[in-house]
Amino acid sequence: MSDGAAEDSSLGGALSGSAASASSGYAPAGSTVRTIFFGSGGFAVPILDALVSTPGIRVTAVVSAPDRPAGRNAVSTATPVTVRARELGLVVAQPTRVRRPEAIDELRELAPELIVLADYGQLIPKVLIDLPPRGFLNLHPSALPRHRGAAPIPATILAGDTESAVTLMVVTEEMDAGPIVAVEPLEVRPDDTAATLEERAALVAARLLRRALPEWLDGGLTARPQAADGVTMTRPLRREDGRWRPGDAGDVQALERRVRAYQPWPGSFLETPVGRLVVWRAATAPAEPADVPDRIMAHGDGIALSGLYGRLVLDEVQLAGRRRISGAELRRGHPGLIGASVG
Repeated sequence: MSDGAAEDSSLGGALSGSAASASSGYAPAGSTVRTIFFGSGGFAVPILDALVSTPGIRVTAVVSAPDRPAGRNAVSTATPVTVRARELGLVVAQPTRVRRPEAIDELRELAPELIVLADYGQLIPKVLIDLPPRGFLNLHPSALPRHRGAAPIPATILAGDTESAVTLMVVTEEMDAGPIVAVEPLEVRPDDTAATLEERAALVAARLLRRALPEWLDGGLTARPQAADGVTMTRPLRREDGRWRPGDAGDVQALERRVRAYQPWPGSFLETPVGRLVVWRAATAPAEPADVPDRIMAHGDGIALSGLYGRLVLDEVQLAGRRRISGAELRRGHPGLIGASVG
């Protein structure tokens, strides 16, 4: 397949001569470890940069998700990793299904000694897991075994965790259950959104890879099994996860965490008499005697959603098709919202 063609089900011709193409400018003197990188999302971009700059590593190919249509005009958009890999002059392949025999065969022909994965988006078949003799490693943004699965960063915020980590682990068939190679702590700030926490996690992951990978390749690190206790699983987020329903305001602290955890997607939104309202920024406040749960109440010169044991002050909101505004601006434009039910 030609570089960047999204619809081909295999790697096609994208990897032909990839060792020569990928080494230009990114093969440190004396490098011997032929390496393939699997990644798609923004979390993986600093990790790719760290990998290509690691002494002893020669990145022979990058495997990423196919381009996807985006926006109203459905313009085909490459993944952040694809964009960065092309900037670096690396060969990029974008199989629709990496477990298909033709994709596996072409990766096998590259004879990788090491594969590194981060934020790729597809399950890896055992035949590929077993392919590289120096290991198939994954960088996961949580303190494993906590928050395995597809959405560890939103899950960290939703749970109210005050600290987390990035884990370098060996890939196994069971999702995110492989032995741990190394861990780097990750601070969780009280105002973190999923976007800000992911950005810092990516930098921590890049630092972890630079530190641990040379030692792993030299045999100085031994992978240890994950703890049997404390396992939690996450699932892919859905658009409906962002919808607030009657009763959700019973725990306004949890609702405030949802506002931050679901940015930039799926967002947090509720139905009001003036239309769907997206909540971008919120804070908790004590309840007041006149509060009725699941109602919009006046709060200073702004608005708040009342819960059973507190209020969620809606500091920044957006009506469908409109710009973001403060809660005070919304109240001035729609005074009839005060006392309205939501859901």
